[in-house]
Amino acid sequence: MGNSRITNIVSPNPASRRILITGGAGFLGSHLCERLLGLGHNVLCLDNFSTGRVENVEHLIGHAGFQLLRHDIVTPCSELAVDEIYNLACPASPPDYQADPIHTMKTSALGALNLLEFARERGIRIFQASTSEIYGDPHVHPQPEFYWGNVNPIGPRACYDEGKRCAETLFFDYARQYGVSIKVCRIFNTYGPRMRPNDGRVVSNFIVQALQGKNITIYGSGTQTRSFCYVDDLIEGFVRLMESPDDVTGPINLGNPDEFTIRELAEFVIDMTGSKSRIVHRALPVDDPQQRRPDIRRAREALAWKPTVGLAEGLSKTIAYFDRVLGVETTVSQESAA
Repeated sequence: MGNSRITNIVSPNPASRRILITGGAGFLGSHLCERLLGLGHNVLCLDNFSTGRVENVEHLIGHAGFQLLRHDIVTPCSELAVDEIYNLACPASPPDYQADPIHTMKTSALGALNLLEFARERGIRIFQASTSEIYGDPHVHPQPEFYWGNVNPIGPRACYDEGKRCAETLFFDYARQYGVSIKVCRIFNTYGPRMRPNDGRVVSNFIVQALQGKNITIYGSGTQTRSFCYVDDLIEGFVRLMESPDDVTGPINLGNPDEFTIRELAEFVIDMTGSKSRIVHRALPVDDPQQRRPDIRRAREALAWKPTVGLAEGLSKTIAYFDRVLGVETTVSQESAA
C-alpha cells in the first residue's frame, strides 16, 4: 500500500467481477467493499486516505479477492484491469470538504473526468456517488430528482455542492456523447458504524457528545429537518442500482424518507445513551439547509428499493459501535499517559 502503483489481480472465481471502489477505505466505501466481497467479487479498494482509514478495511486485508491501493483520483491511473467502477471518492462532511475546498472541487470534477475517461476507453460501467447537497437549501419538499436545486455557487459549501453537480454533468455528457454506461445516485444523510468520531456530521457528533457526557451542540434552532438512512440500506441501494438495466441511469435518490428535526435526533440520542448531556445552541452555519427529505418513488419503482432499518434500530447499532471505539481510545490514552 506504500505507493500509488496499481497492479492487476486475478479472480479466484471465474464468475466474479473485478471492481474498483474509489474512496473504498471511507465510511461508505468500506461497507461496499465488504458487500461486494461477500457477493464473490474481487475488490480493488483505492483511497488517498485524506478521510478514509486503514482501520475500516483492516479486517479485509489478506482476503484473496481484496487489494488495497493508495492513490488520489485527481491523478489519472491507467494500469488497472477492472470490470466496473464505483466512484465514492470525496470528503463528505462539511469540516472535511471545507478544509481544502480546491482539492474537494478537483476530486469531484477532475477525478470524475479521469474515471469517466478510463471507463470510456475500456467500455465498462461506472457508478457515481452524488449527494442530496446538489439540492442546496431546497424550495421543493421532499426533493424529487427532477428538482434542480437552490445552491449558492460561491458559498463555503459550494466546493462540495457544485463539485458534485459538475460530476453529474460530466457523467451524463459522457453517456450521451460516448455511450458510457453510467449509474448516478444522490445520497441523503447516512449513518452507521465506521463513521469517524470527529467527522463533524450530526449523528456522530451527537452520539460522541452524549457518550462523553458533554453538551450536545445544535446549530440553529434545531427545527431544521433531516432524513437519516442506515448504512446497510444505502449499500443495498448501491448494488441494486449498479445491477439495474442499462436504461436506468439515474439520478436516483437513495435515503430514508422518515423526517426528523435535529432537536428530535438529539433527544433520541440522549434517551438511548442514558446521557446527562444538555442541549446547547450555536449559530447556524452559512447555507445550511432547512429541510432535507428524499422523494424515493424512483428508487421504489426502478430498483424495488426502500429502507428497512428504522432510526431507533440504526442508532442502537451506531451507539454500540461508538461505545466500543471510545472505550478503546480511552484505554489507549490512559496507557499512554502511564
